[in-house]
Amino acid sequence: MEKAGNYVRRARDLEVYKRAYTVSLEVHKATLTFPKMEQYALADQLRRSTKGICANLAEGFAKQTHSKAEFARFISMAMGSCSEAETWISYAFDLGYIAQAQLDDWLQSYAHVYGMLVNLREKLA
Repeated sequence: MEKAGNYVRRARDLEVYKRAYTVSLEVHKATLTFPKMEQYALADQLRRSTKGICANLAEGFAKQTHSKAEFARFISMAMGSCSEAETWISYAFDLGYIAQAQLDDWLQSYAHVYGMLVNLREKLA
């Protein structure tokens, strides 16, 4: 896990973290426009799952000095959060809270993030 001539020092230096973080900010901002009745239900679940990807990467990355297997476990949890986010995004679309273009963009972004997570986990093996 090298980064252009030097080592990655923090999770936020990982490309997968950066991508997931950027999309989670978009999701967060968009969910603020969901109906009030959804702010503590669908919107909250969507925000949590998207942020969970970065949170799991950060925690696992910090623990990797003690155990690569532990980091791999946290990457797997990030993958789970990614899949959960895709589910909530589909609900948001089906309930009419986001447009088709937003659905397509977010699902494509999270599919890419998921693939990056798979590749990162495989590098640890």
